[in-house]
Amino acid sequence: METHHLKSPIWEDRQKFYLLAAVVSALLVIVTPIGTRAVDYFTLHMIQHITLMMVTGPLFVLATPVSWRPSSRFFLTATHPIISWLTYAALMIGVHLPGPHGFIMENPWVHDLIEVPLYLLIPYFFYFNLLDRRTSRRVVSPAMSVISLFLMMVPETLTGFFIYVAPNSLYDGMYTLNDQRRGGSFMWSGAMFIDVIWMSFAVYHWIKSEEKKSIEIDAQIAKESQGQ
Repeated sequence: METHHLKSPIWEDRQKFYLLAAVVSALLVIVTPIGTRAVDYFTLHMIQHITLMMVTGPLFVLATPVSWRPSSRFFLTATHPIISWLTYAALMIGVHLPGPHGFIMENPWVHDLIEVPLYLLIPYFFYFNLLDRRTSRRVVSPAMSVISLFLMMVPETLTGFFIYVAPNSLYDGMYTLNDQRRGGSFMWSGAMFIDVIWMSFAVYHWIKSEEKKSIEIDAQIAKESQGQ
């Protein structure tokens, strides 16, 4: 019954929608002026960053076929709940530290060929086991998915908050102070807003999983009663 549902046209259409949305969201912040000027304006950099890491990455996870679950050591390690959480948080914080950020912005090829791909790859690993793709074998329980997403709000919002409240330029005058503060506020408020959406998504699947367990228990009790 579950397999039939997974192959239903409704579910396949939903995956196609997620894939289209992921591609469109990525193109909107890569090939448009947002992407081409992301090395010049901190606000645009943050918009690109938030979109790729918190919107595009999760959408690609939801667009991934349920049957696709690589068993390679690299993939299993990269998507491990603890490792993926730490690498996501490290990328989130690391690229905005003054030293690394200055180097990346002064070398556009690093931004285009290394940073942007990491913005897509690392979030995919992080969200892979957290957003329910109706897999038969969950690595992370629905409850832990919600907790993991909630905890990720800490480095996300604090990074934006500290950038916003900085009294002076953190990046040697690379941006105006107002631009820096706008970027920080986007990171701070935008991350919280988007995180609530994915947490709501995870909570919904947590509730559905509990309902499924309840139905299975009731069915088992009924079967045992009939057997007596």
